Amino acid sequence: MGEHLPMEQFPANARAALQNDVQRHALRAAANVFDERRRTTVSTTPDWQLWRETARAVKEHTLLHLDHYLVEFERNAIARGAQVHWAADAADAVRILLDLARRCGFGICVKSKSMTTEEVRLNEALEHAGIEAVETDLGEWIQQLAGEVPFHIVVPAIHKTRGQIAELFAEKVGTPKDSDAATLTAAAREKLRAKFATAGLGISGANFAIAETGSLLILENEGNVRLTTSVPKVHVALVGIEKVLPRVADLDVFLRLLPRSGTGQALTTYQSLLTGPKQKGTDEGPGEMHIVLLDNGRAKMLGEEVTRQSLACIRCGACLNVCPVYQQVGGHAYGSVYPGPIGAVVTPQLVPLARAAQLPFASSLCGACRDVCPVKIDIPRLLLHLRAAVREGSPGKPAAQARFFERCTMRLAAFVMARPRLYRFASGGARLADRLFGPLLQRLPPLSKWRKGRTVPRLAHRNFRTLWQQRGKP
Repeated sequence: MGEHLPMEQFPANARAALQNDVQRHALRAAANVFDERRRTTVSTTPDWQLWRETARAVKEHTLLHLDHYLVEFERNAIARGAQVHWAADAADAVRILLDLARRCGFGICVKSKSMTTEEVRLNEALEHAGIEAVETDLGEWIQQLAGEVPFHIVVPAIHKTRGQIAELFAEKVGTPKDSDAATLTAAAREKLRAKFATAGLGISGANFAIAETGSLLILENEGNVRLTTSVPKVHVALVGIEKVLPRVADLDVFLRLLPRSGTGQALTTYQSLLTGPKQKGTDEGPGEMHIVLLDNGRAKMLGEEVTRQSLACIRCGACLNVCPVYQQVGGHAYGSVYPGPIGAVVTPQLVPLARAAQLPFASSLCGACRDVCPVKIDIPRLLLHLRAAVREGSPGKPAAQARFFERCTMRLAAFVMARPRLYRFASGGARLADRLFGPLLQRLPPLSKWRKGRTVPRLAHRNFRTLWQQRGKP
């Protein structure tokens, strides 16, 4: 899998992405399709808001008692034959997974789509250890063939056109350059089936972990997860500690919300509820099942109410599909496995804030992400919270000067707006200056820097007060 762009250089990454018209158009078209499907299915669901409230309540309760439910999950998973491991950070998780792979003596492993394994850079570690890791989700496999990291949480290759995929397959797989979607899918199936047959280790994530039974639930549409978790002799699941739910009954609302929000489906094609390895007298399932519970900064998020809600995310990707920033710059510009609005709030809490300081500002604060979130995460509030943390933690004279300039500007604005006559005089002067010198002013600091990548609107000739007074007059 390819390398992430440096997240510290988000502005430069975004400017470069804005020059890629093919990528932008393909991304916007695909994101709009998924959002239209979501809106269509939500419009026919009268209990949608009730489901959202219920899911948020379940998540809040679970996160407030996460220690209890994690211990319960571990106890019940072990009772059903699984082996549970605890990973404090990414290095711990990679070490555990590599130890299991080496102990089993497998030179090849198959993987189903897992953002958590991307988070800890597992593929790179496996490659360095001489172990071939094969992505079996079609979108992930396309990205792996291209040497790229995923572009989207749910649809990893959302930015690629069919023509680009056909050219990639022609180079890497040997299919004709003019192959249609059915031919490309058949070629992928043939290649991946051979990998399933020879792999001794299957690695997955999980959508939910059920404390009541020690089970994992994984949702998919392609069938590759079923093969990844049942054909190899050993199955390892890397699961973030926030994925725990108290009871099997709690799945009811999440199984309604997640597919509708992510892909516009009423239900996903496959729902695999995995409880321990195969039992005596049966031939179905792996001989060993290992579950690695990953912290990697999640426990730190539990400390404050505002940051705790980050852990309620169910990774549906709906916020990406409606975000005007993500639709323009795409997933790679963020330099993180978690792009878009949710990535802009999660990533700065998983890595040192100084590294991801640009990401909370990668938003217009339009609130569309909050409106579509199935578990009602207030992403704009989180973005503002993290922006404040960045400002407070920014060392050095330039940051202090910026804060001083911001305070002075806001105080001046408050002073003017509190005095109607002064406000009318100032706004009139601004309109006159815009008519006489507008184009010149936009080419001089500070507007010259701000307008890069933006369209600066001209001021209206008449203000709202004048229009209101003249309403109904010709």
